[in-house]
Amino acid sequence: MIDLGKIIATPGSRIRLKDFDTAYTGNFTDPKQARKMLNRDVKRTAKLQDMLYAYSRHSILIIFQAMDAAGKDGTIKHVMSGINPQGCQVFSFKTPSAEELDHDFLWRTTKRLPERGRIGIFNRSYYEEVLITRVHPEFLLKQNIPRIYSIDDIDNDFWERRYTHINNFEKQQTDSGTVILKFFLHLSKQEQKDRFLSRINNAKKNWKFTINDIQERKKWDAYQEAFEFAINKTSTVHAPWYIIPADHKWFMRTAVCDILVQTLEALDLKYPEVGPEGKKRLKEAKMMLLNEE
Repeated sequence: MIDLGKIIATPGSRIRLKDFDTAYTGNFTDPKQARKMLNRDVKRTAKLQDMLYAYSRHSILIIFQAMDAAGKDGTIKHVMSGINPQGCQVFSFKTPSAEELDHDFLWRTTKRLPERGRIGIFNRSYYEEVLITRVHPEFLLKQNIPRIYSIDDIDNDFWERRYTHINNFEKQQTDSGTVILKFFLHLSKQEQKDRFLSRINNAKKNWKFTINDIQERKKWDAYQEAFEFAINKTSTVHAPWYIIPADHKWFMRTAVCDILVQTLEALDLKYPEVGPEGKKRLKEAKMMLLNEE
């Protein structure tokens, strides 16, 4: 079991990302131990997801946020490898469309929330609206927000309101039965550089790299600051942030999957019980089947 005390952003406290070791691997002494635990948890997740679907009182929303090359796609692929596709949906949120810009910043993700009994995964999310827009406030000018006519109109009160809207939204969702798991995949700048070089040097990975990745890398410190603000303002008791060390993919995937398993187990899921009338109907159906010619 992963020691959550080492990776959770305790609600109410102020965290600094530099205090969280991106190369932390817990008590594992080699990757084989972690992969063994991951395989076990993947199988356990599949069983729990089946019960979640049948129980149909809760849903799980998993949010991944990270710098480029942190490993969001790979983590989703490995952690969800045993899940029944019918009970899981993955959405990747990129540049907002014209229609999405005509609504409030939570609209496009709200309509993608998982139904009860299902697991929903957001590869990036509404948090982009307090991350990339904080680094690039000029993007907000396309949203036709009342009283925002220039970058100078975007003050601290504006960001505080957005954090408040997010917290209220997440509280309403958790009150309605949605369990929210928020993972920040915490990558070092050196490891990102190494992964970018790997994408450039490997022809099969070239498609994953664009020159814009380098332009955004130049704003590394600004993004780290934006992540710190977002985590500190929105890590709550009902929806805390987990800061997952991402320099070692094998640990990152294991940690995410273990947290998911712990969360599902805490829901005390069970298969619906069939009442007396239902059992009577089952008995009748069984007799009908046995008596078929």
